[in-house]
Formats: sequence, structure tokens, C-alpha cells
Amino acid sequence: MQTLYMDYAATTPVDPAVAEKMMQYLTSDGCFANPASRAHMLGWFAEQAVEEARLTVAKSIGCDLREIVWTSGATESNNLALKGIAETRKAQGRHIVTSAIEHKAVLDTCSWLETQGFEVSYLKPNAQGLISVEQVKAALRDDTILASFMWINNELGSINPIAEIGAVLQEQGVVFHVDAAQAGGKVAMDLTALPVDLVSFSAHKFYGPKGIGALYVRRDPALKVAAQMHGGGHERGMRSGTLPTHQIVGMAEALRIATDRLDDDFQHLTQIRRQFWQGVSTLDQIAVNGDLERGYPGILNLCFAGVDGESLLMALKNVAVSTGSACNSASVDPSYVLSGIGLSRDKALGSLRFSWGRFTTENEIEQAVASVKHAVAALRG
Repeated sequence: MQTLYMDYAATTPVDPAVAEKMMQYLTSDGCFANPASRAHMLGWFAEQAVEEARLTVAKSIGCDLREIVWTSGATESNNLALKGIAETRKAQGRHIVTSAIEHKAVLDTCSWLETQGFEVSYLKPNAQGLISVEQVKAALRDDTILASFMWINNELGSINPIAEIGAVLQEQGVVFHVDAAQAGGKVAMDLTALPVDLVSFSAHKFYGPKGIGALYVRRDPALKVAAQMHGGGHERGMRSGTLPTHQIVGMAEALRIATDRLDDDFQHLTQIRRQFWQGVSTLDQIAVNGDLERGYPGILNLCFAGVDGESLLMALKNVAVSTGSACNSASVDPSYVLSGIGLSRDKALGSLRFSWGRFTTENEIEQAVASVKHAVAALRG
């Protein structure tokens, strides 16, 4: 039985063109050397590949190549941004603002910072999963040093007003970190024009390899990020560790392709979501969690009233979906994101996240719709 993969928000398959390019930097007949080895030509070639990749990423998101710091992914980028700024700015204040439905990589980092003497305000989103500019304004204090909000929510697809929030924070001199794990390669970006200071990316969310990401750090003498990993002083002292040339090249190629295909991919996802929703919306007692019209079309979170989400998950043997973030997939508790937007425990437990991507076909959607309708009818029966 063919598995219909509809969990793209958890991870995406590597684009074949990306995998082919990565192979050129793995084996002895390719550019496999350590990019920090400056004593021989092979090291120079590897370093050149890393810097060309840095330039490609910078062009794709609209920034200077010197503003890109390689990391192992968005989790490390989030940790580096939050802990790094908290450490360098604690003399100015110890107050941080974020939302209650951020990714665990932000929430757990904030929780740890609270044990270090920082105070965190967790803003409650509206029913669509959005944080308003007014909420941010009201939460700011004289000792607020940092705010962190995700661009696109990983469970709902809701898109926060990043530019408007950033303008408020910039006016107040508050450092703004954005978790763009779900936005990189999916929405148009010009970070130079946006009032943001730090932005986290993860390659495996846009058809690149797992284990590689980046942190955008705006070039500003006053913006200092304390290193959280120490060693050889790589990445301008912000992140030590031997750079994985093949993964970096893969991330850059994946982002280049995604940027070139931005409009085509968005239109494809919009059509896919429309087809899926039209198919399943004929079911009784089904509702969208989030905003169907204005949310990112690659994610659709649905509540099936009267059905347990885990049971539905098991009944959908040929459809790969999730009850929420992959980081919390082993939990039997309801999604904290769904609870955070006001859903009851039963409704949160009766919800599933469907997410699609570049390689999802209309035929797969048709099969998935049939599977969902059959499973829901069987469970309710």
C-alpha cells in the first residue's frame, strides 16, 4: 500500500537536484576537505564552496553574506539567538516577550532563561493563532530586551504580522528574533528591508538536508550575540565547529530552488489545500483550526468533533499526518498550540494537521480525502 505523505511541516524530502549536488562534496573524488584547512588547496576549494553557499542564501533572503551564521538547524539558531542576546544584554534588562504557541525550541529556551533570572511574558494568541501589534505594545516594559515570534506557526499555518511587530520593537530599541523555520523558502523575504534583528532557518523544511540551518544576525555594532558553543572560533566566533560542506551546499541549493519556485509552489499548495478542503468539508462536525483564507496554504489543521485524533491517526494507515508538531508527537496530551488558541481538550485531541509540499499530487489528495472520510465514518459509527 502506498503511503500518502502529508506531513511536510515536519520535514520535506530532499529535492533530487539538491542531493545530486551534495554528493559532489562527500567522496574522495569530490570537494570533501575541511573548509577550515587553509594549508592546502583542497581546503581552499571547500571554503570557497561554503562561502558561495553563504552568498546564495544571503541573496535568497535579502541580506549581506556576512549576516549568515551556519548552525545545525532552527533549534540551535533559536537557542543561539535567545541565549546569546540574553547574555549580552542582561545588564540593560531581563524581560523577554514571546507567545504561548511558539515552537518548543523557543519556549523551552525561555523556560531555561527564567531559571537564570530572566522574566518572560507569554502572549496569548487570538483564535486564529495570531499575535497583534497592540498586544506586543502593551507587553513592553523599560527593561524589555528581547522579543521572539515565529513567522508561520508550524501547527496552524497562521502568519504573524512580522513587519508591523518589528516596527514597534525597533522604535523601543528591543531586539527582535523571528523563528522562520516554516517560512524560509516559502514566502518572499527581504530581511534588509524588514525591522528584524535575528532570524532562524532550517534547511529540511524547504527540501534541503536535515542537520543544517542558519541564523541571520543583522550587522550592527550594538548587536552582539554571545557564543553558546566554544571551540575553534568559527563563524565569526558565534558558532564553533567544523562546517559540513555538503550540507551547507545542499541548504543553499535548496533555498535557491525554493526562491526561484516561490510563486509556483505557493499556487500549487493553494490548489492542493482547496481540493482537500472541498473533499473533506462535506463531513459533519468538521472545523478549521486557524485561518483558512489568510493562513499559509501548505498547512491545514482540522478538528473532527466526536473523533479521537490518535484513533483517527491509526485508522489512516496509508496517510502520513500528525496530531501536531513532530517534536511533541510522543505526547498523549492535547497540543499546547490548539489549547493556546482556546480549543477545549476534546476538540484539541480530535484534531489533525495535514501539510503538503512541492511533490504532493492531486491524485494523492483525492486518495487522502477518501481515506479520511472512510476513517471518520467508521470511527463515528
